[in-house]
Amino acid sequence: MVDLVQLIISGTATGAIYALCALGFTLLWQASGTINFAQGEFVMVPAFVMLFFINTAGLPLWLAFLLTCLVAMILLGYTFKRAMVDPLIRHGVIPLVIATLGLSIGVKQLVKAGVTAQAQPFNSIFPDGLLSLGPLKVSYMDVGTLVLAGVIVISLQMFLNRTVTGRAMQAVAQNTDSARVLGINVARMVLYTFLINAVLSVVAALLVTPTYLAKFDMGESIGLKAFYAAIIGGFNQTRGALLGGVLVGVLENLTGAYISPAYKEGVALMLFLVVIIFRPEGLLGKTEERKV
Repeated sequence: MVDLVQLIISGTATGAIYALCALGFTLLWQASGTINFAQGEFVMVPAFVMLFFINTAGLPLWLAFLLTCLVAMILLGYTFKRAMVDPLIRHGVIPLVIATLGLSIGVKQLVKAGVTAQAQPFNSIFPDGLLSLGPLKVSYMDVGTLVLAGVIVISLQMFLNRTVTGRAMQAVAQNTDSARVLGINVARMVLYTFLINAVLSVVAALLVTPTYLAKFDMGESIGLKAFYAAIIGGFNQTRGALLGGVLVGVLENLTGAYISPAYKEGVALMLFLVVIIFRPEGLLGKTEERKV
C-alpha cells in the first residue's frame, strides 16, 4: 500500500509537469484557435537558455530563470505570434499546424547543430534526498514539483477569474466578436495568452530538465504527452488539461511498476485512444461550435 501511494505521488508530480505544457495547448486554442505542435520545443529551448545564463554568464539559477522568462516571452510569445500565428491563422488551422510541425523539426535541428547533440546535466532547484512521513518516503523533488506546479496553476486560475484582465481574456476565449463589441482589446488579450504560455514553458523546463537532461530532442516526448493530456481532459477546458496531465503521469508510473516499464511510454497514447473513441470532447470538455 505504501508503494502504491508513493507511485501515485511521484506520478502526480510528473503529471503536473505535463499539465503545465497541456495548459499552454488549451490556452492558445481557447484564445486564438492555435494548435502549437512545437510546444515540446518551447520547453526544450528555455532549458538551454537557462544553461547558457548559468554556465556561460555565471548567473545564479533564480536570476537565470527570470531572464529566461523574459527571453521566452519575446521569442516564444511575441515573436511566435507575430511571425507565424498572425500571418497563418487567417488561412485556417491546418496551415498553422503544418507550420508548427516544421518549426518543431527546425528548432531541434538548429539546437543539435548549433549548440550540442549531447545531453547536458541540469541541477534541480530542490535538494536531493527523501522526505519521510512515517513509512511513506517521498523525494524532495516530487514534493517541490507538486508545490511549485500547484502554486503556478492556482495563481493562473486566480488571475483569470479574479482580475479584470483575466476576465477579459476569458471573454475573448468564449466569444471574440462579443468581446470586441464590449470594447475589449482582443489582440492584446490574445498576446497575453501567448506570453503566459511562454512562461509556463519555462517553468516546465525548470522542473523537467533535471530528470530528462537538456537535450535537443527532450521536447518530443513532453510535447506529445502534453497534447494527449489536453485532449484527454478536454481541449477547451483548463481544468481538463490538469486532469489529463495527472492521469497520464500516474498511469505511467503504475504501468511501469506493476506491468512492465516497456509499456510505460504507450500509456498516454492508449488512454488518448480510449477517450477519443468514447468521449471525443474529453473527460471534462464540452461540445462547442467554432466559425470556420
